[in-house]
Amino acid sequence: MKNDLTLLLQRHAIRPDATVRDAMRRINELSGESMTLFVTDEEGRIEGSITDGDIRRALIGGGELRDKVVTVMNPSFLSADTDDDLSVKMAEGRKRHIELLPVMENGRVVDFINLKLMHAMLPLEAVLMAGGRGERLRPLTDDVPKPLLPVAGKPIIDYNIEDLEACGIKKIHVTVNYLAHLIRDHFSQRKGRAQIDCVSEPKRLGTFGSLAYVENISTHDIIVMNSDLLSAIDYEAMYLYHRNQGCDFTIAAVPYSVSVPFAIMKMHGNKVKALEEKPTYNYFANGGVYIMKTELISKIRKGEYLDAPDFITSLIKEGLNVGCFHIEGTWVDIGSPDDYRLANELASRKLGR
Repeated sequence: MKNDLTLLLQRHAIRPDATVRDAMRRINELSGESMTLFVTDEEGRIEGSITDGDIRRALIGGGELRDKVVTVMNPSFLSADTDDDLSVKMAEGRKRHIELLPVMENGRVVDFINLKLMHAMLPLEAVLMAGGRGERLRPLTDDVPKPLLPVAGKPIIDYNIEDLEACGIKKIHVTVNYLAHLIRDHFSQRKGRAQIDCVSEPKRLGTFGSLAYVENISTHDIIVMNSDLLSAIDYEAMYLYHRNQGCDFTIAAVPYSVSVPFAIMKMHGNKVKALEEKPTYNYFANGGVYIMKTELISKIRKGEYLDAPDFITSLIKEGLNVGCFHIEGTWVDIGSPDDYRLANELASRKLGR
């Protein structure tokens, strides 16, 4: 089977001796995709790019359909080298309204970044925790693990996988326990940009205990998150916060307000000093998404039950830098039937269903 890069080159490459008419036909075939061609020589080196705008300007200027594509191509096309800061190149590409950014090594294309689909290129791997039983969602979870419950026709976990893929994350570890074979089967059939590695949790180990079984992580930092979230979190902004603040561990935080429907008395001993009528208290709650230094996984013992609050508290006691990144917009932790209904409503509305 041909890999994605080979297929993309076949779709978007055109030879220098092709005509402008050939290029117009090829661009028309790309309708619905990134409508950009790259003029490529026999050695696979890109000489320039062509869009329908380049052709239109050339024809207005007196060019003809039988002319060679090299007469209309843009030789100053934007590309990135493998050692460039890809996030900077992507930002430049968006400013220039470019849709397809070639990544080059020694003058040859090694990858394409679709700027319509990719939001960032984060130097992270991810762990999605998908081993829970989903007790509060029974009987829905009697035969289906919670991460595979459909939200607007798509499994909950796939929303998170796709968001991570759109941030350039190419390796995702999924920790599994309850009905693990169904999750494994799901990912064995799924096609996507990221490599999915299912990691067996031998028993219920809490939200962080399963991390001890995740191996072969190649990145300095890692995203760890619950697999049953529906969220509009900006992973790039969270990563930049984590990096710029020098955090060892960063928690995504959700605004949470508590309104008291009574007058609250402020006391000094047995004496009432003041009354506060129906106050509202604002807090930040743990959003179930974390970025942490990968080396911190070594602090977790295999087989030891460990929940997130206990692990985070131990890091704070050690004096490590634990940061808080505020989530803006949609965030639903699908833990109850009401949460599940809300998630379906929000997702259906977004998808126009």
